[in-house]
Amino acid sequence: MKNPQVLVIMGSDSDLPVMEETSKILKQFGVTFEMRVSSAHRSPQRTAELAAGAAKREVKVIIAAAGMAAHLAGVIAAETTLPVIGVPIGGGPLNGVDALYAMVQMPGGIPVATMAIGKAGAKNAGILAVQMLALANPGLAEQLSAYKSQLSEEVAEKDAALQVKLTAGISS
Repeated sequence: MKNPQVLVIMGSDSDLPVMEETSKILKQFGVTFEMRVSSAHRSPQRTAELAAGAAKREVKVIIAAAGMAAHLAGVIAAETTLPVIGVPIGGGPLNGVDALYAMVQMPGGIPVATMAIGKAGAKNAGILAVQMLALANPGLAEQLSAYKSQLSEEVAEKDAALQVKLTAGISS
C-alpha cells in the first residue's frame, strides 16, 4: 500500500496468526495499513529503513510484533519519531515473557507502548493505534465510542443470559 496510516512489522511470518487480530481491528475501523516482515537481528538494515522511511510515507503509527528476544520494537523506535506499539509474541522456553520484558524495559528516550503477550495484545495494539489516529479524526473517535458501547452491551447481554440460566436452574 502506498500511504498506509499504520505500519505493522513482524519479526517473522510465523507471527501472522497472532497479528491477524490487529488487522481485523484496523479493517473494522477502516484504517489503512501495511504488514511487513523484517527482523531486528536477521535484517537490521531493512528494519531501520522501514522505520526511518515510515513518516515520509505518511504512516502515523507503527506496530511491531516479535517473540523471543524481541528487539524489533526498540530498534524501530530508535529509528523514528512515530509512536511505536510493541506486541510480544508468545512461544519459546519463556512463553513470551522474554519478549514482553525486551519491549517494556526500553531505555529512557526510546518509548515503546507495550501490549499483552499474544492475541489480546495484538487486538489491543490495533485499538490503541485507532485511538491515536482518532485524536485528529472525529469520525474515527465516534466509531471508537460506538465500539466501546457495543462492548458494554455485550457484557449486559451475557449477564442477562446467565441470569436466565441461573433462574431456570434454581426453579427446576
